[in-house]
Amino acid sequence: MGGGDGISPSAASSGADSSPPGSCAADHPLRVDFYVLEGTAAAARLKVACRLAEKAYRASQRALIWHCDRAELETLDELLWTFADGSFVPHDWLTSNGSPGHSDSRQQVADTSAEAPVLLSAGSAPAAAFDFVVNLAPDLPPFLHLARRVAEIIDGDDGRRRAGRARFKAYRELGINPATHTLRTE
Repeated sequence: MGGGDGISPSAASSGADSSPPGSCAADHPLRVDFYVLEGTAAAARLKVACRLAEKAYRASQRALIWHCDRAELETLDELLWTFADGSFVPHDWLTSNGSPGHSDSRQQVADTSAEAPVLLSAGSAPAAAFDFVVNLAPDLPPFLHLARRVAEIIDGDDGRRRAGRARFKAYRELGINPATHTLRTE
């Protein structure tokens, strides 16, 4: 995630390489990467989520951004349109029945929701598999069996750090060895 996007890995990256979001670890079918930010600014955490979603989209992968905080996810919805000059991440909301549907806050522009490569969910579990899940929630996504890769984004907020440590431990208990990447924002 380097190169002009305002985020670059520090020398403290461990575990896996920085391959595209669809790569899987050889020892387990689910790859988990923790992206750790030093600061506490919520905007930085959401921008990392945008960049990861954009990488998945550009790699022709289906992505889901999972969160339990609808208000913060609505902020991310807007940020996906504006986070970088020239960036465009087509996205939509996952409805309560697990299928794509339009956000309450946006007018329907075209009937392409079934085609949206990036979906946002504030609690609706997907009915189909995803290549890549960005988890912004404090707990593990309840549909890990439907994902090939999960990205966990942790900032310097004490509560989110504690929740992140608990998720890291939970993944290890599932037999998954998460990789950790320390990022700095510029």
